[in-house]
Parts: sequence; C-alpha cells; structure tokens
Amino acid sequence: MKPTLFVLAAGMGSRYGGLKQLDPLGPAGQTIMDYSIYDAIRAGFGKVVFVIRKDFEQDFREKILSKYEGHIPVEVVFQSVDALPEGYTCPADRTKPWGTNHAILMGKEVINEPFAVINADDFYGYDAFRVIAEELSRPHDRKGDYCMVGFKVGNTMTENGSVSRGVCTAGADGNLTDIVERTSIAYDTDGRITFTDDNGVLQFLDPATPVSMNLWGFTPDYFDYSDREFRRFLDEKIDTPKSEFYIPTCIDTLIKSGEATVKVLDTDSRWFGVTYAADRQGVVDRLTKLHIEGYYPDKMF
Repeated sequence: MKPTLFVLAAGMGSRYGGLKQLDPLGPAGQTIMDYSIYDAIRAGFGKVVFVIRKDFEQDFREKILSKYEGHIPVEVVFQSVDALPEGYTCPADRTKPWGTNHAILMGKEVINEPFAVINADDFYGYDAFRVIAEELSRPHDRKGDYCMVGFKVGNTMTENGSVSRGVCTAGADGNLTDIVERTSIAYDTDGRITFTDDNGVLQFLDPATPVSMNLWGFTPDYFDYSDREFRRFLDEKIDTPKSEFYIPTCIDTLIKSGEATVKVLDTDSRWFGVTYAADRQGVVDRLTKLHIEGYYPDKMF
C-alpha cells in the first residue's frame, strides 16, 4: 500500500503576509507545494490530502488542485475552530486555529494508510520524501510505530533573521528521545549557529544537529491517540485564547508514556522556505537554479 501525503495548508504566514501557499515562486509560476507534490509522486506516494480553511476553498481548487488531476488522487479536508470533539464547544472569542495536531485530526475520515505530514509552504527536497516513503512503505505490525525526518539545522537556516526549530535528540537506537522547541536560532557575526536557552544563556548548535521541520510519518492509529490527547488539551486549555495543540507536544506525550517510538530519519536535503518577505527572492533564485541543473523539468504538471 502506497503512503499518503498529508499537506497542512490551513495557515496564513503571519510574518510574511498573505497566502504563501499560492505564491508563484518557480520559473513557470510553481508554488512551493508543487515541488513537494512532484517529489512525493517520484518517491512513491499514492495520494495527497490537503487540509485548508473553508474560506479559500474556491481559490485553492482553481489555482492548485486542478493542476494535479491525472497525476495523483487528491482530497481536501477543512480545519475550523469549531471542529471539536462531541461535548466541547468553541469559546465565542476564539479566532486562532487549534494548532498543527488539530489539523492532523481533520484527516481521520479519509486516511486509512501510513501517511507523511508536511507544511505547505516549506521546500523539503526529494531525498527527504524518498527516505520517509521507504520507511512508511515497510510493514508496520504494532501501534505507535512512527518516524520523522531530521534535517541538519545548518541546512534549514535563513540569512534574514532568526528561526524556530524543534531541536531533536535521538538515542542509540535512532529513536527520538526529546524534542525541544528553540526560538531565535540565528547566525552570529562569525557564522556560528546560536540560540538563547530558557535561562537566557547563549548556546551554540552544531550545524549537523537534527531538527524537526514538521515532516512526520504516522500510521492511522495516530488519529486515535491524537483525539485522546486533544480532549486532554481542551480540558486544560479550551479557555486560553492562544493555546495550540502542536504535533511535537502530542508526540512527546506518547514517547514519554511508552506508547510510541519515533525513528529519526537522516537526510542531506536542504530545507528552504519564505519565513520572511526578504527570503522570497532567494527562494526564487534557488528554484530557478534547480531547474537549470535538471532536478526539475520546465513543466512539472
């Protein structure tokens, strides 16, 4: 059974502004998502599911989905603040989405096979899709048998400001033991990668340190775990306006309880994306170069 690609496309870029998902960045007007879908098809994925907001469905279908027809089966699901489990009511003043792991729950009714989760506005590279497709395509005979692609932090930086990354630690068996969200990761004047820890102390990161770029691999039982953990989250934080239910938070709970293992997959792929408006031209230039070098054809779809 071929794995499914689950694309998180419900967010808007607060720092960048506008719908990054629909921004034409490739030499023929390709979006970053086009490259992810193209690479996923080459890597052996069999279906794509997008989670979007209902209010830009028409734009999304016309500009994005129509081009994939005949290349790979596609489905769309919707994330909304009032999509809550039975017995819970969304607070009237809630406008912020419930987070990335809530977005995953929106796929429960349409995904019945192993699946990878990606952000719509990140460029991951073919090798990242290859390694996770191979892992998801092997037999899975137990619950909680998950994986993630660990990008080398040095392959995920921007010159135009700081970034937030989930810094990962793996055990001797290659499984994730810890993921800590670090904010304000940036280059210093000597080109070293730094961040400030919770105590205000400047720390350095080796460029080869694995970080999460939200490229996760799950089997369908993850939906049941997520539903349980989301209810626990709501019991504690439903009335906190900006609280969000994140993938790493759910994963950390399952690892600590012994219900799941997450294999950290290595890749040399270079991530890039438009974190800041100033990143845009650099992304355009890099995509053009990849076409010139033959990694992508002029006409992808």
